[in-house]
Amino acid sequence: MSASTHAHSPVLKHHFNDLGQQHASERLGMWMFLATEVLFFGGVFGAYTCYRLWYPAEFELASSHLNKTFAGINTVLLITSSLTMTLAIRAAKLGDRAGLYRNLLLTFALGAAFMVIKGFEYAEDLHEHIVPGASFGGEIAADTAKHGLDAGKVRLFLCFYYVMTGIHGIHILVGLGVILWLVGQTYIGAIPPENYSTVECASLYWHLVDAIWLFLMPLLYLARGAVHYGH
Repeated sequence: MSASTHAHSPVLKHHFNDLGQQHASERLGMWMFLATEVLFFGGVFGAYTCYRLWYPAEFELASSHLNKTFAGINTVLLITSSLTMTLAIRAAKLGDRAGLYRNLLLTFALGAAFMVIKGFEYAEDLHEHIVPGASFGGEIAADTAKHGLDAGKVRLFLCFYYVMTGIHGIHILVGLGVILWLVGQTYIGAIPPENYSTVECASLYWHLVDAIWLFLMPLLYLARGAVHYGH
């Protein structure tokens, strides 16, 4: 596409010389935002790692009581959603409006399914008293006492669990909102092929959210070492 075509594109903002410059600026802005997200989560991961090294037995016991089936299903859902989001970018580049619409809806459905399953998991945790507050009890408390471990340190793991998965869940909800906006833009035909970077920038955020889960899943659900507790 020539520079003159770029200059007359209806999606070109007035403060850019051409679409190439506009797309590069959009990507740079998104990468800068994602860098702040990495710094934020990096601090949380660093704090978790320190306490995991200090209190390995308590963290392993608490981890053994989390539902790995739910976590495994959610991992598959998010990995698949990254694929459909990538296919959405391809469809946008090719001007395949139907394909873009379909893949955005699939991505939204997979992300929404993740949140639904996470809701069921939280409900199960509350029912089994796998909580850090006054309701802490049930089998996890019995296992803690049985192995002579510190209940406060087990609760500390659960604090990390709820904070880390909760923050990640908020990011998923934000991503779902962005995807819904893209669906609306696609429906009215506001994402022509020369403006595919709109989808691409949204996908960068979504991929980061998926990548963060790929760290959360083993850190929280697979923290068990050689000693076996609970289930």
